[in-house]
Amino acid sequence: MEYNKYMNNFIISESGAVTVDWVVLTAALVGLGVSVIAYVSTGALDLADKIEQELIVTE
Repeated sequence: MEYNKYMNNFIISESGAVTVDWVVLTAALVGLGVSVIAYVSTGALDLADKIEQELIVTE
């Protein structure tokens, strides 16, 4: 009987829900940040290559 009472209290309890929410939100923000950096760095490297080619031609 004690086990059932413990399990019911555990299932009803919401004390860890905020922590789980923060972990999920933080993981989503980190993933979004990494994808933005990957996308922007590709464009920046392409632009740097084009600038390098123009500088070589103007020399």
